Amino acid sequence: MPFKVWINGQLYDRENAKIGVYDHGLLYGDGVFEGMRIYGGKVFRLQEHLERLWHSAKAIWLEIPISLGEMAEAVNQTIRINGLEDGYVRLLVTRGAGTLGLDPNRTSDPQVIVIVDHIELYPKEYYRKGLEIVTVSTIRNHPAALSPRIKSLNYLNNILAKIEGQQAGCVEALMLNHKGEIAECTGDNIFLVADGELRTPPIDAGILEGITRAVVMELAEEAGMRVRELPLTKHDVYIADECFLTGSAAEVVPVVKVDSRQIGNGRPGPITQQLLQRFHEVTRQ
Repeated sequence: MPFKVWINGQLYDRENAKIGVYDHGLLYGDGVFEGMRIYGGKVFRLQEHLERLWHSAKAIWLEIPISLGEMAEAVNQTIRINGLEDGYVRLLVTRGAGTLGLDPNRTSDPQVIVIVDHIELYPKEYYRKGLEIVTVSTIRNHPAALSPRIKSLNYLNNILAKIEGQQAGCVEALMLNHKGEIAECTGDNIFLVADGELRTPPIDAGILEGITRAVVMELAEEAGMRVRELPLTKHDVYIADECFLTGSAAEVVPVVKVDSRQIGNGRPGPITQQLLQRFHEVTRQ
């Protein structure tokens, strides 16, 4: 049975969950969103996700029409009513309906939407055997043009990179920033293991400050591993001992080949497996 969708305090069947065609979220991608995982009927790191949503909204001068507490209750209510124990939440706030012009001051009634559903981003075999990714020519948006820390409804930059990766036969693609440094993948953050330490691009490399990324860094430090955020190049990826990606939907997925180059011994490495196991422990208690 299809799940019900929460829109501005009302629940609708999926086929009746609609917004107006004049909404600037549709017309211009003017809005923000969060993707969150449900484990045991509860959202993992809900507070952190909501705070990031509020920061994204503030950065684009979008006033969310309900409080953070009310938003949390809307998410939890939607999960309860749909009886979903394990799955995914997509939380959106649009600018609201307006004119066909860009002017956000001529919009009204921002739409707050909560969607819940099942999700399996990658087949289970990728977590056992690892996946292959490719570096694409589509670079991340320049941070001076649009802050990568804003999780906006306009994901065209990522979509174009995704298409490029798929055309190369890969389900995920690695994006560089305007300096030619490693940034992130189309939907996931990237980590390398080298010389026994964990390395990942810093925030100013033009990446989204991932919630799962932060959790994995915490878990690595708890395990006594050194964690470094530093500028990385494709060379660093090619010579790494291990590589993996993180994201709310992906969780922790090993990478065994990049640009047709084998990473390490071509199998998910021990540190990757350790962090994946530890992540499962903290999310599935």
